[in-house]
Amino acid sequence: MRCPFCDGADTQVIDTRNSDEGDSIRRRRRCSQCDKRFTTFERVELNLPVVVKKNGARVDFDRRKLRASIALALRKRPISAEQVDAILLRIENRLMSYGVRELASDRIGELVMRELRKIDKVAYIRFASVYRSFEDVEAFADVIEELRPPLGHETDVIEELRPPLGNEQEVLASLTDRDQRFKEVN
Repeated sequence: MRCPFCDGADTQVIDTRNSDEGDSIRRRRRCSQCDKRFTTFERVELNLPVVVKKNGARVDFDRRKLRASIALALRKRPISAEQVDAILLRIENRLMSYGVRELASDRIGELVMRELRKIDKVAYIRFASVYRSFEDVEAFADVIEELRPPLGHETDVIEELRPPLGNEQEVLASLTDRDQRFKEVN
């Protein structure tokens, strides 16, 4: 490793530690020529595919851009930063597992939609509305219809809406909650 101050080639590692996140190694180095110290980081380099956009342009995969898109769909939703990180990790792992050099942006969008559908239906619809370029209410209705449980699962909904036994205040609170969930289902 060359010294960033004097360009000397003889540097020594004086301290090595894992980063707080655990995704890199931090090394303190000292130059033998000028005696100055500096820090370097060693990270794993992932070979993610190049993204081919709809207009044919090719761009490097950008985790920050994907995170921003997901965060926008999840805005004001009860999803933690850890859950978002897990989504990103699953998507990146899937992209690497494809073993291709290039990947259409449509495929990435579908992976995001699949992940959002699992954790938050509202975020799924938000993302789908932009990703699929909804132009009318019919398109929204179609996506909402996709989210409805198939016929035969009504008993699951009825069981979920049945209030638990308890004191009067708990029963009233659960009835109010049940009515709200019933409105959401229907």
